[in-house]
Amino acid sequence: MTSLTQKNRAVGMRAALFGLAMLGLAFASVPLYRAFCQITGFGGTTQKAEAAPGAVAGQVGVRFDANIDPRLPWKFVPEQETVRIHPGARTTIYYDATNYTARSTTGQAIFNVTPESAGKYFSKIECFCFTEQTLKPGQSVRMPVVFFVDPKLRQDPDTRSIDEITLSYTFYPVENPETPR
Repeated sequence: MTSLTQKNRAVGMRAALFGLAMLGLAFASVPLYRAFCQITGFGGTTQKAEAAPGAVAGQVGVRFDANIDPRLPWKFVPEQETVRIHPGARTTIYYDATNYTARSTTGQAIFNVTPESAGKYFSKIECFCFTEQTLKPGQSVRMPVVFFVDPKLRQDPDTRSIDEITLSYTFYPVENPETPR
């Protein structure tokens, strides 16, 4: 074998390995990005918690927003548009969803918080967004969200002046539900 042929094979192998590494990175990027956002609150990603720390003095407003992807024939609305809460207090609110079709449909809610800097201080204890939701034909459900706003929101120079946080959900259809209900 000539030296040129060996060099060409080496370049080809490096290119193939680089391609495989990029493919692996593409598959790993979504879970890595999700973990990064959950740790840092980046992009308004909320935190998941087991319990609220307890209320402290002061208040912050929380506004609730509901959206539906046009491909999902549901009605989806918050039962109340805003609440004023004490940071650290465990709070429960509800969203209502109705399936307008004659067949069962499944949706998954994606959420975010604005302003984005408040995401790392907004913690959910329980949320319908943690799992897929399947509604039977014409079925209406009341879905709880149990959350708190971490009192550290008032200690962070970037968030101490925030008076209102918006929790926004968008429901998307799930074509192949994980578990039939």
